[in-house]
Amino acid sequence: MKEKLESLVAEMIEKRILLDEAVGAFEKKFIQIALGQTRGNQSKAAEVLGVHRNTLSRKISIHKLNGHR
Repeated sequence: MKEKLESLVAEMIEKRILLDEAVGAFEKKFIQIALGQTRGNQSKAAEVLGVHRNTLSRKISIHKLNGHR
């Protein structure tokens, strides 16, 4: 996994993707996958992600997710 991550980061730097953009995209995808695995159950997804339910709800709003994509 470490090699995949290093390769991905190198590619993103090469393509001039900024840190804020990369972190935002990663966070959004991480949340989307957790919500998918929990069938949109935000309480369970928050538990899986290790964040408070309110934090997840705020991040869903920030990333304009509908809660289960």
